[in-house]
Amino acid sequence: MFVVGTLKQEQMKISAIGEKPSGEVGESAPVCRLTRLYCIVFLLLMVIPGISLAQTQPQAKPSGAEPTPEPAVPAILAAFDKYEVVAMPEAHGMKDIDDFIFSLIRNPAFPKKVNDIEVECGNSLYQPVLDRYIAGEDVPFAEVRKVWRNTTQSMCGESGFFEQFFPLVRAINQKLPPSKRLRVLAGDPPIDWDKVKSFEDAVRFFGRGPSITSVMEKEVLSKHRKALMLFGNHHIFHGAPASSVSMYERDYPNLTLVINDIGPFYRSPPGQSSNPFATWPVPSLVLAKGTWLGALDLGYFLPPPFMMDKDCKVHHEFPRPLQKPMEELVDAFLYLGPPDLSLKEQLPADIALDADYEKELQRRESLRGMPPMPRETNQEIVKEAENPLYVEDAPPDTKLMEQDCLDRKSHSPAPQK
Repeated sequence: MFVVGTLKQEQMKISAIGEKPSGEVGESAPVCRLTRLYCIVFLLLMVIPGISLAQTQPQAKPSGAEPTPEPAVPAILAAFDKYEVVAMPEAHGMKDIDDFIFSLIRNPAFPKKVNDIEVECGNSLYQPVLDRYIAGEDVPFAEVRKVWRNTTQSMCGESGFFEQFFPLVRAINQKLPPSKRLRVLAGDPPIDWDKVKSFEDAVRFFGRGPSITSVMEKEVLSKHRKALMLFGNHHIFHGAPASSVSMYERDYPNLTLVINDIGPFYRSPPGQSSNPFATWPVPSLVLAKGTWLGALDLGYFLPPPFMMDKDCKVHHEFPRPLQKPMEELVDAFLYLGPPDLSLKEQLPADIALDADYEKELQRRESLRGMPPMPRETNQEIVKEAENPLYVEDAPPDTKLMEQDCLDRKSHSPAPQK
């Protein structure tokens, strides 16, 4: 079984297969983007183990206590007194989360509580360069930006959040004594795109979970340091086999507070007619366990992915390990304002105008087995300013996906035994 996400889910790293490609493209290319995503998971069909599914039943009105919201920044900082790691989502086109993270790490108390920040959008091949840059040494920006531009994920190189994040941490460190300076850890596999010339060269770097887990174990948990983890939701769930947090919790249990956002995909449960968050302060943090929010399943917070089985049949549901109450997957929820007013991250002009980098992204996508993907034109980028809200795209045509799968299987060589 493998995953074919919706167009917006492409940004969300649904990880039942291990990893999914992601990246921002213009509104003029939704079909191409769908084909691009489908193509890569088809090519991984021969190397990804199966995963069981269960039918998702409609959930009745949830029971549980009313959540008690607390101011989010003080609550997260206080969590480091109990936990060694706080894991939360980042970027992926969500501007509200970007802005919250900036406010968190700029708080004067943050470096007093935290030693490290491990990030999804950081190529571990360049960790020595990143260490020198974050410590304040003279490193050209064109050199250090390889850290986030040369990852396995196109989304990272086109993220305005990460383009600002690394220089911000460097600036924070310049105001701190050496013993209190933050370290940023790159979690992505050490892929060297200059040496990647074929799909076979690239495919061994597609599974990112082991790399993320290894960095946490070697650089944070074994040294009893405190870390903020910034990753897509599906990398940080408790009790999910493909989650990096779940991987390291086999040896380091009960040390991580996992936070999920109440973001643009949130939908109200049955019987809830009024806005339950109307009186909550912004931003707020609430604990999940024992509350009606914690009793909800994942489908109230994220759209289910489109899963395709070995017979090219599409299923619109979460894999079985994720079909459980949210309180078993996460510890807390972050509320950043009305979900239907969530803002999307805009593509920075310096990235949009970098034709050489866009050409390189095209090359990498083709090496990953993806068809050519048109990038946004200047006019499309300007037009996006008309609607700054984060809006979910329409679901893909599952019949087209199934037929394309059958066509590709008929032209693919038989797997070697």
